[in-house]
Amino acid sequence: LVVRALSTGPLRFNALKREITGISQRMLTVTLRNLERDGLVPRTVIPANPPQVEYSLTTLGDSFTGPLQTLT
Repeated sequence: LVVRALSTGPLRFNALKREITGISQRMLTVTLRNLERDGLVPRTVIPANPPQVEYSLTTLGDSFTGPLQTLT
């Protein structure tokens, strides 16, 4: 669900949480960390006050969007 939500473009954490109904903050955090560890999602910190974090898909992550659309 996270990869599918990010397929439309980069999103911040709360926007992702709104996009995926019913997901807890903890589960979204764990999922994003795992996707980042696997090289599918980079975490970009935008210098602001307070700092903003944006998530998007890497080239590898983007390669999954086609098969995921077929499955869903």
